[in-house]
Amino acid sequence: MTNKKNNNQIDLLVDPVGQTLKQMTIPMIYGMILLMTFNLVDTFFVGLLGTQPLAAISFTFPITFTVISLTIGLGIGTSAVIARSLGKGDNKFAKCSGTSALILGAFVVGLLSFTGYLYTEEIFTLLGANKDLLPIIRDYTDYWFLGSVFLIGPMLGNSILRASGDTKTPSIVMGVGGIINAILDPIFIFGFGPIEAMGIKGAAIATLVSWLVGTAYILYVVGYKRQLIHTSLVFIKTFAQSSKAILHIGLPAAGANMLTPIAAAILTAIAATYGESAVAAFGVGSRIESIACLVVLAMSMTLPPFISQNFGAGNMDRVEEGYKTSVKFVIIWQVIIYALLVLIAPWIAEAFSKEESVAEIITLFIYILPLGYGLQGIIILTNSSFNALHKPMVALWLSIVRLFVCYVPLAYLGSELYGIEGFFVGGLLGNVVMALISYRLFAKQFDLNELDTKVVS
Repeated sequence: MTNKKNNNQIDLLVDPVGQTLKQMTIPMIYGMILLMTFNLVDTFFVGLLGTQPLAAISFTFPITFTVISLTIGLGIGTSAVIARSLGKGDNKFAKCSGTSALILGAFVVGLLSFTGYLYTEEIFTLLGANKDLLPIIRDYTDYWFLGSVFLIGPMLGNSILRASGDTKTPSIVMGVGGIINAILDPIFIFGFGPIEAMGIKGAAIATLVSWLVGTAYILYVVGYKRQLIHTSLVFIKTFAQSSKAILHIGLPAAGANMLTPIAAAILTAIAATYGESAVAAFGVGSRIESIACLVVLAMSMTLPPFISQNFGAGNMDRVEEGYKTSVKFVIIWQVIIYALLVLIAPWIAEAFSKEESVAEIITLFIYILPLGYGLQGIIILTNSSFNALHKPMVALWLSIVRLFVCYVPLAYLGSELYGIEGFFVGGLLGNVVMALISYRLFAKQFDLNELDTKVVS
């Protein structure tokens, strides 16, 4: 691990807190705008194939997000371990940890995806997919599972870079990946020149290609250009030591992240009781949420390395300031986003579906759930902060309470009492309750006067 500061790096231990978080987050926002916008393009082109393909890809979201969540969890562990090591000045262990993370990620994600490939029909039957949808779902997931092993390159490679204070390169990787996916989508889905139309299968192949390109580039950057990882296999003892440190945070974080698609699967099953139109609309709404919350998601990637490096250096005042500054900003930002979504809701609904029943439910989704995205931001940033402070079990329990005590039960209760409207309102109330719990827990455990004695490594 080189000590020379790269032009894309920021000094997380010295630079002003607000300015540091701004400089780290803005590049991530640019990259995520491109990535998520072009992922929405994926949904848009599939939607042109009809309601059945749109419903099929909506059914796949909880499962594909399970794999992605596992990778995100490993990335959280990787970032926390490397950033803390850098804060302590242990560059050698940081480099070994980055190398071990990529090897570990390839094995774990490959194993999970292979299991999903073997049991595709059983999994989606449990989710409520009917027999007519299963072949369409299989066309998509077969290629998606095949390509998922290449997801670890961009995801974990970007975590290594962010831990060192570089958020510009990860934003470029995400943006380019999104552009490649968007260009290839219509070509592979509908055909172009000698390339035959492949339908929903083409969307999965476009994603596979974008991940493959991203992996090749990120390995070049972290392995050769920046020398943040070893370019050969590490010793077994070193691998075991690094992996243990990563998994200490990564496994609970991965577990917490994988709870989200499990909850989404339950919610999809509830939506399925209202028909294919509701499932299609809920799938579109989930992707709209990704765009609407992209600033929160960007900050959840940039705040942890800032906290972990300062935690390693013992700068706990900067930890608290960074958290509170982030929370205040996301509340104000998400109120603005909600107002914008309400204004353009009819146009969004019409763009994603020409069927009136689907468009009406998409509009209803936008009117209700985004009202709580700012509160959801508090929950996400609090979880990120606990992981960065090497308290992954606290973050895990917060996720369990959020999803299975607040969000899902209230959404189900609302659906039983007031139908699809109650389904959405229940989810909103779940975020309200959990945001209050999360912020109060942070205030209690991370009071500046108690941090030095209560935070343990």
